[in-house]
Amino acid sequence: MITAIHPKLPMRDKATTRAYFVDRLGFTVFGRDFPNYLMVERDGLQLHFFLFKDLDPKVNYGQVYIRTDAIEELYRSLVDRGVSIHPNGALQSMPWGQKEFALLDPDHNLLTFGQVI
Repeated sequence: MITAIHPKLPMRDKATTRAYFVDRLGFTVFGRDFPNYLMVERDGLQLHFFLFKDLDPKVNYGQVYIRTDAIEELYRSLVDRGVSIHPNGALQSMPWGQKEFALLDPDHNLLTFGQVI
């Protein structure tokens, strides 16, 4: 049956997206190298990106929710690396029983990380 899900998000520039996810967020490049497609992986989670050169980041609604079992450690490691946290997405406990924080990648895909409280 279903064994995994790999979100596909838009990117304007493959090199910029690769640098953000690999150098800033600690992912590694996964699979073969395709000119208009990028796959990255961290802790068994894959994110895929397709080239969309005309993407206007101000109207990009790409989003992914990523669960973790070490939210505070992950948050601290990203802050220590100088990764910008979304202005409305600092680490906080939410009324729906999750502790969460959020980032915007270079194309304004919203990455929300969460852990059950």
